[in-house]
Amino acid sequence: MVNAESPTGFLTGPKQRILVVDDDEQLRSFYMLTLKASGWDVLSAKDGADALSVLEREHADLVVSDVMMPNLDGLGFLLRIREDPVLRAIPVLLLTTRGALQNVVEGLHLGADDYLVKPIQGEELVARVRARLLRPPVPADMIPKDVRTGLLKERAFLEETGREMARARRGSPPGCVAVLDIFELARLRESFGTGGELALARQLGGIIAAAASPLDMLGRDAHGRFLFLLPETGVDAARRRLHGLARLICSRTFDMGGNQVRPTPVVGIAGFGDEVDAQKVLRRAHVARERALLDLNLQPVAWQPEMGETAQSAATDRDGKGPAAGANAFPAGLRLGIQVAATYVLAIAVPFLLYLALGPAGRAVSRIVYLLVVAALVFTCLLIWAEGFRALARRDPPDEPARPYPTASAIIAAYLPNEAATVESTIAAFLRLDYPAELEIILAYNTPRDHPIEEVLREIARKDPRFRPFRVNGSESKAQNVNAALSEIRGEFVGIFDADHHPDPDSFTRAWRWLSHGNDIVQGHCLARNGDATWVSRIVAVEFEQIYAVSHPGRARLHGFGIFGGSNGYWRTSLLRETRMHGFMLTEDIDSSLRVIAAGGKIVSDPRLVSRELAPTTLGALWNQRLRWAQGWFQVSLEHFRTAIRSPRLTLRNKVGLFYLLVWREIFPWIAVQIAPIVLYWAVALGGVRRLEWWIPLFVVTTLFTLGTGPGQALFTYRLADPQVKRHTSWFWSYVLSSVVFYTGFKNLVARVAQVKEVMKERDWRVTPRA
Repeated sequence: MVNAESPTGFLTGPKQRILVVDDDEQLRSFYMLTLKASGWDVLSAKDGADALSVLEREHADLVVSDVMMPNLDGLGFLLRIREDPVLRAIPVLLLTTRGALQNVVEGLHLGADDYLVKPIQGEELVARVRARLLRPPVPADMIPKDVRTGLLKERAFLEETGREMARARRGSPPGCVAVLDIFELARLRESFGTGGELALARQLGGIIAAAASPLDMLGRDAHGRFLFLLPETGVDAARRRLHGLARLICSRTFDMGGNQVRPTPVVGIAGFGDEVDAQKVLRRAHVARERALLDLNLQPVAWQPEMGETAQSAATDRDGKGPAAGANAFPAGLRLGIQVAATYVLAIAVPFLLYLALGPAGRAVSRIVYLLVVAALVFTCLLIWAEGFRALARRDPPDEPARPYPTASAIIAAYLPNEAATVESTIAAFLRLDYPAELEIILAYNTPRDHPIEEVLREIARKDPRFRPFRVNGSESKAQNVNAALSEIRGEFVGIFDADHHPDPDSFTRAWRWLSHGNDIVQGHCLARNGDATWVSRIVAVEFEQIYAVSHPGRARLHGFGIFGGSNGYWRTSLLRETRMHGFMLTEDIDSSLRVIAAGGKIVSDPRLVSRELAPTTLGALWNQRLRWAQGWFQVSLEHFRTAIRSPRLTLRNKVGLFYLLVWREIFPWIAVQIAPIVLYWAVALGGVRRLEWWIPLFVVTTLFTLGTGPGQALFTYRLADPQVKRHTSWFWSYVLSSVVFYTGFKNLVARVAQVKEVMKERDWRVTPRA
């Protein structure tokens, strides 16, 4: 049999196959065409998760992968490949726009075989691929240690454990296997990405190695958990040693990309004597680790026979809040899929079928609806432009307060253990505030059980009397935490913050200059401080500038009232004590705002009153956050519009603004897609899309106007953005592009699904990752 000639010029067997992974369809097509033209077979995937699915079905001789991708980025995808016994030997070339030396080194440390910086020339791509296929890397299973941490990989660790167990069976003293996990690891990974996780792993690895005895063997598994082989060490002795190690880790702060975190270690132990199966002993240690997750008290848990032989991951999730997501993920996922489908049926299929059912009258009705939809789109765009122009006029508080600076209070609402890793750095930021009078800082938190961070909080309070931790037993919400703390504070005004906020040093001084001159609430500017973490956080960083630098101040000046956004908001304490927050509302902040507005209260928006927070870094986290926001807004609309519109304390201008905020913004996501069923109906009625007349002046002009509104709003945002975000010009271009391509539709879909969920009385609340 004659072999075919390969792209390298050598005689070989079947064509070698390349997998191209990139979320940019245009670039992916370019890479594929370039590689196909050189004679290779080419597969493709749109992100890391899709690529893993492809590799389950198809063989690939080499992978070319982008780094910055949704769902599973290139570094996470690379880690998954390198830990897979079947895929670990596949050469991987990473493509990225990040050309900094540190990023290149990080990619190579993670196991990449080569690294190309965009823009990439086709000739160079072909040359690099050809070189790697000619000189394949050494298979990963021949390297026993993880090059990222210097610790044994799980397979090598099990081999060492098997040998030590054999020694124990021959008469040596028995030993132990232990697993150390980080409770907040999933949330830290979501906030700081794979690079942040690696930085944490290296720091933890250094502490663990320094505490190890000469006989210990240390490893790390594919999930980021640390493995301990403790020869000739009994369970009790292992428990004492590892308890000391856990306390040591908990007492330290760790740097993750410039962010200080304090993780919570949990440890499970399993002893061995006569056992012959190393994998079984390690599974027992995992069972004990699962039990330790229920307590979070730094005490290692030793495996007992009544615990069983299999780790019950459903026993608790990483938040310590009951069943893990995987336990009922399928029903929830199916339910969400049905809800998404229902919105498209209601928004597109039902109008289309209605036009068809009307017969000849459908054309006349559809034309009227078309004109109404165009008018609605133009009306909305005009309001967006009006907000932007009104936001341009800078408005600052008076230079001096009307009265001397009084005692002030800050309430930081937190849920432990979710936010345990970041709350210490938040407190440090508050203790740096520059306020000329007394400032008390209250951390109002709830936790299902004692947590090691509580001792750290008490120690901070002993050192600085301005800070006071306040545990709210029995609380299940931020609203309950804030309401409980109101009985503890002494300030004449109070700032409300989430546990990831770092306000600027002059925040309380600036807020009092507003409040002392007759205002009831001042809402500041929430700025995303982790915008460089992922493509999602970059979108959110620009969107936050759009919300807090343009929309909030512009809308407040247009309609005569502002909105309290839940964090970085400052209240007169007496008003907040009267108003309180309602925990049964998904957005208790908006609910309290509407009750204040309806009662005639004055809320101002100040885009220069800045606090820096953590934005969601994954599309899933963003979906959950925005779904809660949207459903909360819908709840508020149903609850307050009728009352507010009849309030004698509100002007006509205020009521028009409330109609826009509470009614129009709820129906617009349905209006925005009505062009689709109309065009589809016309195509059917006229016998095909080609018979449609696209160059109708009204259609062309309104299309250009509506399409130009997004870039116009982005221009306002860039003009008014905080310098920390404004210096990243590329983020704004990316935001415009993503908004046109998918993000605007994404937000409208979220709003429609939220309304369906509210109608179905489905009110699940998920904590936004705050790591």
